[in-house]
Amino acid sequence: MTAPAVEALDLVKRFGDTLAVDHVSFAVPAGSVLGLLGPNGAGKTTIVRMLTTLSRPTSGSARVAGHDVLAEPEAVRRNMGLTGQAATVDELLTGRENLRLIGRFSGLSDRAVRPVADSLLERFSLTDAADRVTKTYSGGMRRRLDLAVSLVATPPVLFLDEPTTGLDPRSRTELWEVLRGLVADGTTLLLTTQYLEEADQLADDIIVIDKGRVIAQGTPTQLKDQAGRASVVVTVTHAADLARAEEVVRRTTGARAGEVSAGVDGLQADDDGIRVDLAARRLTVKANGLADMLSVGEAVRSSGIAIDDLGLQRPSLDDVFLTLTGHRAESDEPELEGAVR
Repeated sequence: MTAPAVEALDLVKRFGDTLAVDHVSFAVPAGSVLGLLGPNGAGKTTIVRMLTTLSRPTSGSARVAGHDVLAEPEAVRRNMGLTGQAATVDELLTGRENLRLIGRFSGLSDRAVRPVADSLLERFSLTDAADRVTKTYSGGMRRRLDLAVSLVATPPVLFLDEPTTGLDPRSRTELWEVLRGLVADGTTLLLTTQYLEEADQLADDIIVIDKGRVIAQGTPTQLKDQAGRASVVVTVTHAADLARAEEVVRRTTGARAGEVSAGVDGLQADDDGIRVDLAARRLTVKANGLADMLSVGEAVRSSGIAIDDLGLQRPSLDDVFLTLTGHRAESDEPELEGAVR
């Protein structure tokens, strides 16, 4: 079997009497994406710092690209890239010069680094600004350049601490595509993020950290299932059909009493667990998956009721956070001090 690209075994980190990381273990297969999520102060950044040799574990061990972080720190750094929460490029150099400089630090010749720099500038939509000094860049441009710098040496393992902070939605989506391409080429990613949608979009596996401990792990779908059952959502074309559609849904699903206790903000809650949103002409009922959605859709259609939309709504990752930790996901941990290339 292929060894994991990143492996943590019983990692512990203490700061005086404070236990910041409490016996954390996990493994990241090569060519996959692990999302490290948790509420404010959970210990995510501390874990990343230990894995990237910036902080020494109090106890436990870790390996990156097959190298022990304590016994072989230089080998670890040669096989990984790290981007912290704040851009760390040299503001007095141009974007192109920043990339070429890091390339030379990584052992690339001038001839070899030039096409790499040009390719990264294009990939991150920085070609037009390549010869401007970085201090004239916007925050989002600096962020994209910082990420590009992390990729100059094409490391097999890349640690990203909130990689899309400061990017607009379009740039964020473009970056996701770049990261997917890296994974397709074999790069292993470990990322922390304040955007739950980002973990949902990118991560093969997610670890939820709270108070320094791993409290849940699984695929996005597996974690969502822990937060509750999915719901079938039916939007009828005509509001006058809501009552009849509700009766059809009740007969089809056998919705039980008590699943919804009260209505809020125009949402009327039937005591059999069917939610009726009058303004949106929408019915929502708990379900057991795709089969229930298809059954409800066919029953409503057969009753001659016109519908505008039919869908299956799973709990969100935000629901997962609330269920597991009692908190919404936040990201106010200290920023990484610098970036390791």
